[in-house]
Amino acid sequence: MAKHIFVTGGVVSSLGKGITAASLGHLLKARGYRVTMQKMDPYLNVDPGTMSPFQHGEVFVTEDGHEGDLDLGHYERFIDENLSRESNFTQGSIYRSLIARERRGDFLGGTVQVIPHVTEAIKERLRRIAEQSGADIVISEIGGTIGDIESLPFIEAARQFKKEHPAGDVLFAHVTLVPYITAAHEAKTKPTQHSVKELRSLGVQPDFIVCRSDHEVTDPVREKIALFCDVRPEEVLACVDAPSIYEVPLVLHDQRFDELVLARLGLEPREADLGPLRSFVAAANACEGEVRIAVVGKYVSLPDAYLSVMEALGHAGVAHGRHVDMRLVDGEEIDEGNVAEALADTDGILVPGGFGERAFEGKIAAVRYARENGVPFLGICLGLQAAVCEFARHVAGMPDATSAEFGAEAAYPVIDLMPEQEDVEDKGGTMRLGAYPCRVLPGTRAFEAYGEEVVYERHRHRYEVNNAFRDALQEAGLTVSGVSPDGRLVEMVELADHPWFVASQGHPEFKSRPTRPHPLFLGFVSAAVSRRG
Repeated sequence: MAKHIFVTGGVVSSLGKGITAASLGHLLKARGYRVTMQKMDPYLNVDPGTMSPFQHGEVFVTEDGHEGDLDLGHYERFIDENLSRESNFTQGSIYRSLIARERRGDFLGGTVQVIPHVTEAIKERLRRIAEQSGADIVISEIGGTIGDIESLPFIEAARQFKKEHPAGDVLFAHVTLVPYITAAHEAKTKPTQHSVKELRSLGVQPDFIVCRSDHEVTDPVREKIALFCDVRPEEVLACVDAPSIYEVPLVLHDQRFDELVLARLGLEPREADLGPLRSFVAAANACEGEVRIAVVGKYVSLPDAYLSVMEALGHAGVAHGRHVDMRLVDGEEIDEGNVAEALADTDGILVPGGFGERAFEGKIAAVRYARENGVPFLGICLGLQAAVCEFARHVAGMPDATSAEFGAEAAYPVIDLMPEQEDVEDKGGTMRLGAYPCRVLPGTRAFEAYGEEVVYERHRHRYEVNNAFRDALQEAGLTVSGVSPDGRLVEMVELADHPWFVASQGHPEFKSRPTRPHPLFLGFVSAAVSRRG
């Protein structure tokens, strides 16, 4: 039977529960255990798929096509495992399933209540991921902050879950804030004490307390927290702000976090293989010089909207021994008149995915600047569509070419719906979602990067390159370097007479790992380094 670890958060949000959970997952996998991870979100949306990135950051897409929380990206990058739709569920999805059952009469006219019905549905998801993954250890992060009304059913379900299992099969790690009061010149433990008190009032005693702080958490502070929160001093971990999130597992390992967790779970403390992570951190710290990459998007006021893109650029930068200076450029603020000034000092231009017409013209201006000035370019999803529209307008003789998403009466809808997509109305389930195969054409930049003929990338979109214009675009010089196995769908395009100009309809950023940077990002950053040199 799988062991279960619940990770909760206290005092304030955005403390880094996801990084803490992912770090523990990395450490336990490094000791030879099969680990899977899960995020439970208390909000009532069914999933983040229709939520604005300004609200929730990026939507992370799994191999099997689930639109999930951005923490799933951290989980995959840290434990180097592909997660599934079982790895993320919301309170909204729980209520939707229960209401559907009630409407069918499954409850035989009985009253449907939070306890036992909602909590039982949550526990069923916990059991299901353990069974389907075959993991030795399941780490489940409970979103929100202790004290939030909306998270109460999840805390109660976790409490029941522990009670229903033998001692040592379930434990809780509570991530909390230890603020440093400058005027008093000391770290304060009272917020942590109150948070743990709130958690204990709900019937949950944390087994470990992870203290987040921007100052040192001294032994006397840890001892005080241990005294008031009914844990041992060694079960209070200090997690001070680190230069890189990838150093957090090493910091926790130095405090024996993984060893203590395994002891509490009754599992053997196998030797930990942290060599790959240590090598990556050492390489990151040894980087010299920088390379400047402009990310031209529409959600730039919240960097988390492009979290996986930024991480993938960082992975590729470390592989090339360079710090990547990422500049988020608002696509709404640039046009043909000021694009040269806005992007003049960049070594590479990346146009990421997105939805809607806002900032699209700015993205096209950025693509044109990259194409005409030989600046390395990488387009992702909508970035590919912007590249096709720009090429059609300014090279292929199709003025005002655009996407049918933005104008049904366009003269040159070089981006359009496929016939089988036209009747789809549910925005919460886009047609191309998850991993799809791509046949890469030999002799292209894409093939040079991947080194193999068939690859799989994750998708999240409905609109495609319009095949009615494909021949004209190719005759004008656009290379279609990747297609679906049946040849119907354009997956990648590029320009042969350019230092590096490649665009992918898929989202390669979702598959990049610290120790295995994605090939397209490696090629892109390599070209940017060459340009800077």
